[in-house]
Amino acid sequence: MIPLSFMQKLELEVEISFTLAQGNGGQNVNKVATAVQLRFDVVNSALLSEHARATILASGDSRLTKEGVLVLRAQEFRTQVKNKVAALERLKELIDSASEVRKKRRPTRPSRGAKERRLKQKTVRATIKQGRGKVEF
Repeated sequence: MIPLSFMQKLELEVEISFTLAQGNGGQNVNKVATAVQLRFDVVNSALLSEHARATILASGDSRLTKEGVLVLRAQEFRTQVKNKVAALERLKELIDSASEVRKKRRPTRPSRGAKERRLKQKTVRATIKQGRGKVEF
């Protein structure tokens, strides 16, 4: 058996439906259902790690339903195939960004030299501004 790629596994887990698109397209937009609505169950997905699942659910994304289903809509192109690919790519990018573990920031303080340079620059700037006052004879 040939192992499935990530995109093939992803396609097995999503529910895809086609609807009428909005916007430009002339008669084609009124007759042909080219827009793609993709539904991905984040809560019950076997593809996601616990970290990625928690990140997506905690993101507060407006496309996420109360049940934990992510709903993506693609209607940029005039064909179903291109819109389907675009929606799957967007979903893959979202999963990839949620999967990466970000390094925790270690707070640092400015060095003594940096503080001194900043204060020196402030005095230089202050003298420049003082020179702009009224000239009295």
